[in-house]
Amino acid sequence: MDEIVPALATSQASTDVLTEQPLNVYIWDMDETLILLKSLLDGSYAGAFDGLKDREKSVEIGKRWENLILELCDEHFFYEEIENYNEPYLNALSEYDDGRDLTSYDFEADCFSSPYDDVNKKKLAYRHRAIGEKYAKGLEKILDQHMVKVWNDLYSLTDKYTDGWLSSAHKLLEEALGKSAATPTTNSSSINCIVTSGSLIPSLAKCLLYRLDDVVSAENVYSSWEVGKLQCFKWIKERFDGPNVRFCAIGDGHEECSAAQVMKWPFIKIEFQPDAPHRFPGLDMATVQTYMDVIYESSSKDG
Repeated sequence: MDEIVPALATSQASTDVLTEQPLNVYIWDMDETLILLKSLLDGSYAGAFDGLKDREKSVEIGKRWENLILELCDEHFFYEEIENYNEPYLNALSEYDDGRDLTSYDFEADCFSSPYDDVNKKKLAYRHRAIGEKYAKGLEKILDQHMVKVWNDLYSLTDKYTDGWLSSAHKLLEEALGKSAATPTTNSSSINCIVTSGSLIPSLAKCLLYRLDDVVSAENVYSSWEVGKLQCFKWIKERFDGPNVRFCAIGDGHEECSAAQVMKWPFIKIEFQPDAPHRFPGLDMATVQTYMDVIYESSSKDG
């Protein structure tokens, strides 16, 4: 997939960062880092609390999230059609998109199917663009009032059950971007990226449902499903690299830890156990900056 790197380099987000301005790029894992799902479904989150958390409630919450994610993907993100055509990021097929106005485009009648040739890649590129536009609008504009209430209630229930894991993770991403009042003004700008091992479209759906869309833009979500996290990290470095750019990876898995080591980036390991050093609530920007300072100040001295 190396041939798609130039498309990344020409994206709008990259044009403003290849300058002298200091830039921090945070690369977040999604599952069991910014959100909890697998550990809710298998009961391991509840199990870490030695009987203080209701395991059956955990599993029920996880199943409700699974259903909501699938419903959003199938009804609004063309997932039944495109689930076998996973791309690593939303702009991966931008060279096939001729910019056609999709306002009255009939997706149901364009016969998108195999073979995965140029004609069908253009049809998939249209779908990716439509998904990106829906992502930018937000779920309030996509779902009806009943589903908005179902979603909001589930988010609140989950956040309460997890002692504020979702809301505190969101707050930290806000602080990373300098959007929070708690964040002191700095001379640098920041970007949040997500690199997830899940496939792309469900991952974008999760971003919307877990209210991450205002702190992570659609083009900054990467799926490592087929290419691996190291490749995604390399693409992000190529896209944003510059003389005053610092990267930091945050996640719960071995793969992102190993990839960060190869890239010589600081890595912060997230764990959901109540006594873990880095979890939500708990992890703050001061800690993140300390990890970055240790690596980058050491590198500058070595250099």
